Amino acid sequence: MPVSDSDVVRYEWRGSFSNQEVNALHAEAFEHRLFDDNWVDQLERLSLGWVIARDDDGLVGFVNVIWDGLVHAFIEDTAVALRARGRGIGTRLIEMAREHVAATGCEWLHVDFDDHLRSFYFDACGFTPTNAGLIRLR
Repeated sequence: MPVSDSDVVRYEWRGSFSNQEVNALHAEAFEHRLFDDNWVDQLERLSLGWVIARDDDGLVGFVNVIWDGLVHAFIEDTAVALRARGRGIGTRLIEMAREHVAATGCEWLHVDFDDHLRSFYFDACGFTPTNAGLIRLR
């Protein structure tokens, strides 16, 4: 079966994006209303890096990597467009994040997730189950 141009996905560490693109993707992926967050400013100030994925139709994937400034990095906001799911985009986002985080000298990459994503993070991405704690503040 021939591959169309829109099937080709390009990935970029710390790639450029617009706030509107990430806000729309985040709302779709996490099933919430559309916000007007300033992702560009937040990521430039607070993140170790991020990975974006694009096809010819636009942004199809995003993951943010935050860190403690030392040896711990944290996966946040992994999002893949509904139209592009099932193509390995999420797995490749995490692989690229892992490669770049390791190159910075970080020793640990953490992630928390909802139960329905266990297979993705443990089986597809290679994370190991650990004990963790959480306090809901609101």
